[in-house]
Amino acid sequence: MPIRNSLITGAPCWVDLGTSDPVRGRDFYSKIFGWTCEDTGEEFGHYTNFLKNGVMVAGMAKSEGNMGPDAWTVYLSSPDADATLGAVTAAGGTVLMPSMKVGTFGTMAIVSDTSGASVGVWQADQHRGFGVVEEPGAPGWFELVSKNYDATVDFYRTAFGWHTRPMSENPEFKYTVMVDGEAQLAGIMDASGISPEPERSAWQVYFGVSDVDATIAIAVENGGKVVAQPEDSPYGRLAGLADPTGALFKLCSVGS
Repeated sequence: MPIRNSLITGAPCWVDLGTSDPVRGRDFYSKIFGWTCEDTGEEFGHYTNFLKNGVMVAGMAKSEGNMGPDAWTVYLSSPDADATLGAVTAAGGTVLMPSMKVGTFGTMAIVSDTSGASVGVWQADQHRGFGVVEEPGAPGWFELVSKNYDATVDFYRTAFGWHTRPMSENPEFKYTVMVDGEAQLAGIMDASGISPEPERSAWQVYFGVSDVDATIAIAVENGGKVVAQPEDSPYGRLAGLADPTGALFKLCSVGS
């Protein structure tokens, strides 16, 4: 399995779910991805780590009433969270939640980019982020759908130090990827190429599964909803789902 044992500045390193119903969240995601759960205890608000085969792949926290709809958050790695927040502000973004030390695990913050999409910042200490990617039950891809495409690509280059490569410059499908050498780590898609165009910019996480259609069946049986029908693509079979409380996520087919 592709193990993540190093942190690349600006790259996705963690994802977590803010949910109004953690009990239902644990049950739902455990059933569709085969995750086990680890409660971090009262000191950390009973934050849950999700593990696949004993390796951490995602997290979950109970959302408060003023935090907006239930949603998955993508976190980008930073060697210095406060310096990153300064770069975000200088590049035209907004700090939504200032840096906060989380015990000995690391330091987190939440920002909004120039397109209005929120994204997390994680400065790792003992918590190094997800330990595996691109395997069944693990994060498979991370994608920002942006309503301000050109400015957003510039923002992530400036604020997070991304090295980027255009994957498609077709006006009907504009897509840029963050690269580290030949490795592709995240993508930005121009929302104007999507029909119907989404109402707002947002990051979305794809979770790998060996069988997209079988996973959809389990999700629906357990209260999930299909929001984008499964379809084959050059990058595997893809689909969009909402969990029982409305948090959106994607599926992508990966080898077992």
